[in-house]
Amino acid sequence: MSIQVGDRLPEVALKRITDGIETVDTRALFDDRKTVLFAVPGAFTPTCSEKHLPGFVEHFQQFRDKGIDVACLAVNDPFVMQAWAKSQHVPDGMLMLSDGNGELTRALGLELDASAYGMGTRAKRFALYVDNGVVQQVHVEEPGEYRVSSAEYMLEQV
Repeated sequence: MSIQVGDRLPEVALKRITDGIETVDTRALFDDRKTVLFAVPGAFTPTCSEKHLPGFVEHFQQFRDKGIDVACLAVNDPFVMQAWAKSQHVPDGMLMLSDGNGELTRALGLELDASAYGMGTRAKRFALYVDNGVVQQVHVEEPGEYRVSSAEYMLEQV
């Protein structure tokens, strides 16, 4: 069963690169703040690189003006997430989170079997609005769709 409105985000350790590889707990990341957490099936993949992440980069300040943090999640390693962030000109303050083993993705019940494409288990394309660690909105894309997890759609919802 996938995460529902009113559920607390599962406590899982993720990775990111700051001055080195850092392990960050979901409680530390999402408690005491409002955050849009969006997930992509893979860094450097077409829709993710041409639309999904660029939309959040473009509208990042609008989320911040509303007091909302933005976090991008992918089942990729932290080095890939760092390189992707650099190539996409991700602004300081936007979190690029590596769920390298898919632990959070599985705990959310939002995994995608992309083995037919040689990608193994990945995250479905989704966006969650989280307030103080509790999910307020869940927007999961249908296969092949890109609409309800976009930055533009999420700005209308929060």
